[in-house]
Amino acid sequence: MRFTRQLLSALLGALALVALLFTAGPASAHDAAEASSPADGATVATAPAKVSITFNNTPLGLGSQVKVTDAAGTDWADGKVEIVDNTASQKLREGAPAGKYTVVWRVVSSDSHPIEGTFAFTATAAAAGGTSAPVQTAGTPQPGATQATGTAPESSEPFPWSIVVFAAVALGLLVILGVLARRRLGVGDRPDDGDAGK
Repeated sequence: MRFTRQLLSALLGALALVALLFTAGPASAHDAAEASSPADGATVATAPAKVSITFNNTPLGLGSQVKVTDAAGTDWADGKVEIVDNTASQKLREGAPAGKYTVVWRVVSSDSHPIEGTFAFTATAAAAGGTSAPVQTAGTPQPGATQATGTAPESSEPFPWSIVVFAAVALGLLVILGVLARRRLGVGDRPDDGDAGK
């Protein structure tokens, strides 16, 4: 009887662990980007002095990276990423030319998981000190009339393999306990040799 109680307790514990893992998945979703400046796909009058990404929670400062590359592949990021509240900002070097820019960012979310994403914008004129000619694009708005902040940039999160591993271990434990229980019950159901001779 003692073994049976212990076995039932172990089975209930394993079932509770599996239920906790599957229910905790959606609740423990990683942080996500809510907006960027400039907005993804925006056209701005001149290359900005900095770019920024706003998140739904405050990311950790460790391991943050933001690259701002022009059409030629030159990275115009200047210095380290600055995180204030839930916004990560990256300054640009002076003289950034006109043209299309691609921003690739990577931060560590508040739950210690790395998240990353990208967005792009176009500058119709170079920043102060730049020498490139203005970019002519269809429907380019007048300087000062463009919107700098808007829709959230694309972001991606690593697949939660840890949850899958824990679930597999818990299910394996359930199978082992089930086999042991069947064997134990089988032994308990066998008649004693003395009883068989009666």
